[in-house]
Amino acid sequence: MKKLVKMLVSSAVVAAMAFGMTACTSGGNPTTQATTKAPDETAAATTAAPADTGDGLIKVGIINNDPNESGYRTANDRDMKATFTEENGYEASFFYSLKNEDQIAAAQKFIQDEVDYLLISAAGTSGWDGVLEQAQKAGIKVILFDRTIDASEDLYEASIVSDMAKEGQQAVDWLASQNLSEYKIVHIQGVMGSSAQIGRSGALDTKVAAEANWSIVKQQTAEWSEETAQQIVQAVIDSGETFNVIYAENDNMAKGAVAALDKANISHGVGKDVIVIGFDCNTWALEELLAGNWNYDGQCNPFQASYIDNIIKNGASQKVVIMEEKGFDATTITADDVANYGI
Repeated sequence: MKKLVKMLVSSAVVAAMAFGMTACTSGGNPTTQATTKAPDETAAATTAAPADTGDGLIKVGIINNDPNESGYRTANDRDMKATFTEENGYEASFFYSLKNEDQIAAAQKFIQDEVDYLLISAAGTSGWDGVLEQAQKAGIKVILFDRTIDASEDLYEASIVSDMAKEGQQAVDWLASQNLSEYKIVHIQGVMGSSAQIGRSGALDTKVAAEANWSIVKQQTAEWSEETAQQIVQAVIDSGETFNVIYAENDNMAKGAVAALDKANISHGVGKDVIVIGFDCNTWALEELLAGNWNYDGQCNPFQASYIDNIIKNGASQKVVIMEEKGFDATTITADDVANYGI
């Protein structure tokens, strides 16, 4: 039986978590501050201290997407592994999959293994209620990171996530500000049903439905794959369809799209034939902006591990921590931006 000890979370700790925490990669790139969403006022400001494994370690099961999915995911996984170490007081087990059903099965296994915490970056937004209820009955606390899910907030301790809808809206607003006479868009989507895909697709779909001079030439998932994105754009080029915007929902897919443009000798970037939009702010992608080869990149902050560590050790009085993120325009980005925000 796990020993539960009530701890009162001081306001100083809350302030530090919400407004003062930063994290960095092994290369030292700083992250932006996070903003927080306050929980219901009736929520208790106390939390139970985590049990340990008998040797002083907190047992965590970490469920994430495939680290090879993108540069963003590699940075996110590296950040998690650097934080959840024995030296920092943890016994951590990791599971990776881009399939929701596989992740849910892994969560059930972690529950059977009696972890103290489940940390989840969900591949899909739906289907999590049952396993989260199992975790709650077993006294296991759940913390979401990176992505939201469609489940009651009562089923998880805290959520440290990006506002994917805002990311999409910022990109679409920037695109609208370019004042093209006509927008003919190749829209390359991420894994369907993920919160990143839903948020980044939603803003564009809404704009296209509202504006007569906005149209989608091709809309297809490449599931975050550079190679598949290249094939999609190559097929559009081969069909003879004209287009002037690539809206790719991550940097890797934008890179694949650009490879197809280069192969066909179609110019792209600032003042060229095709506008290129990506997301995540990989260092190499921001360098493409700096060179004028791409036009816009939306930030997605992968450094959530220190926030989770603080919640586990000091308690959570904020239900939702939203990572503060921005977008970069090729005409205004600087070398300092690349150094400070590239992942």
